[in-house]
Amino acid sequence: MQIIWLGHASFKIVAEGQIIYIDPYAGEDEYYEDIANIILVSHSHVDHCDGRKIGMIKKEDTLMLTTEELVHRFDSVKAIPGKDFISGRIKITVVKAYNTNKPNHPEDFGVGYVIEAEGKKIYFAGDTDLIPEMDNIQADIALLPVGGTYTMNAKEAAKAAVKVKCRLAIPMHWGYGLVGKLYDAEEFKEILIEENINVIILEPGQKVEL
Repeated sequence: MQIIWLGHASFKIVAEGQIIYIDPYAGEDEYYEDIANIILVSHSHVDHCDGRKIGMIKKEDTLMLTTEELVHRFDSVKAIPGKDFISGRIKITVVKAYNTNKPNHPEDFGVGYVIEAEGKKIYFAGDTDLIPEMDNIQADIALLPVGGTYTMNAKEAAKAAVKVKCRLAIPMHWGYGLVGKLYDAEEFKEILIEENINVIILEPGQKVEL
């Protein structure tokens, strides 16, 4: 399994012989050269959903999950929290993602995803605060926003990592000139040292092999 951070909240995952893109937006076009088997979009904000890049990677039989307002735009499938989707040997569970003390991402606006592949669970939190629903999520790897302002900050993201009992956490939603800085990712990592949770801070295009 490979997890590649493309920048901001964009990821490419290679698992079970399939290519998964999450929130295609950030990164150079060369990151989007592989056709997608699965595309997961957390919500409709432009920094999570680039129509041109989606056009580069989507084919007729690509499984694409989006929120309701994007379903017709991309001929995709509505991602409903609690619902599971299967693609070959990969299982995807849609989970909630929302702000509790900010107006940017109200409940039922966006989602997160849990991806099960190769005996591992990857939790992509989406644009969210620390929410009670995380108590019901368990993951081996957590992809968590740390930038604050529109999402959890580093301290809240560290609490989320503990909640979901992950062994590895990768910070996102920082360092792309939008919101969040390297020091947010570093603070996140520093806090989780005491929790014995491994944190890897990636550069855009860098991958983790699992």
